[in-house]
Amino acid sequence: MSVYAKRREKLYDWMARESIALVIFEDAEKRRDASVRWLSGHPHDAMLFLSVEQKSLLVPWDINQAKLFADVDLAVPYSEFSRHPLMAAAGAAEQFRLPKGSKVEISPATSYPSFLKYVEALDGFDVICRERGIWAETERLRAFKDEEEIGIYRKAAEITNTVIDLLEKHVRSGKIKTEADAAVFIEIEGRKRGCEGTGFETLAAGPERSFGIHAFPPYTGAPFGGKGLSILDFGLKFAGYTTDVTLTFANSPAAAQERLLALTERAYRLGLSMTENGRPAREIAAAVDALFGKSKKTMPHGLGHGIGLEEHENPQVRNRDDNEWILEPGMIFTLEPGLYDPVHGGCRLENDILLTESGPEILTKARIIRL
Repeated sequence: MSVYAKRREKLYDWMARESIALVIFEDAEKRRDASVRWLSGHPHDAMLFLSVEQKSLLVPWDINQAKLFADVDLAVPYSEFSRHPLMAAAGAAEQFRLPKGSKVEISPATSYPSFLKYVEALDGFDVICRERGIWAETERLRAFKDEEEIGIYRKAAEITNTVIDLLEKHVRSGKIKTEADAAVFIEIEGRKRGCEGTGFETLAAGPERSFGIHAFPPYTGAPFGGKGLSILDFGLKFAGYTTDVTLTFANSPAAAQERLLALTERAYRLGLSMTENGRPAREIAAAVDALFGKSKKTMPHGLGHGIGLEEHENPQVRNRDDNEWILEPGMIFTLEPGLYDPVHGGCRLENDILLTESGPEILTKARIIRL
């Protein structure tokens, strides 16, 4: 059984318990859902239908790519349904011979007008759209990486670490002079090593712009690595999975900037020391917030987040009342404490952590680089 079939099998069991006959996943423009790739291996636009009878149907925009990448029971070109999602849904119900009255679940991201159109197109079926349905279950499952995913991540981290070392070398030598130089360098070096590209738009902020959590624009032709603090936040996507790291380059930092750097490094060490199986994720974030608070500093974002096929997944590592995540083996997430000052600039240190049975494994080697 393929890794994709094993993942689908978990959802089939859930569907049976919930009496759901058909589930519709869709990954298309304005309706992105990385779960289609997680469940089928198909990397492009497509609809994926799962039947409680343990059958899968992929309706891809590009049937040639589906033949190359997809692992499903049946693939039918989208063009056979006049390139219309409602016709594809009705066709899937017919293909699986769903009895009238069966429950069909669609994404909770579906707008109300679109929901009504599904109800009309699937006349005679019970169309349901809910927050705590199969999408919540899928997101929960995706928080726990299987052996295949962990192997991909170790390779992605290896490439990321190589690029980190090259970045330090070229910033020190002066070959990378601007924010754009850094961003383009990451893109090229990642692709040369087999990456699909960057997992998200690279954020490169030189000393004049590092005060923002996420600089806008993400990068410009402004100087990078000059006197003060420069932040570089990037991820490389390998076999669909993205890393997510942040480096801070400190060039002749003033005393106030050095205090920001030291406090950020201290917060990172604290977060890492508390990372263990069974620990509520919120406790770690709260401890880091308290550490910053003692120095009358505030971190304006969460301490970390899960990563995978998307740059932000579960578990959440943040100090919020609704964060109920407990750290468990198989989770991969970031720890990224940061501080930002409108006068002195900002610093952030972010690495990707795999939680194993024996504790945290630091996959990436991001760091604060003192020039």
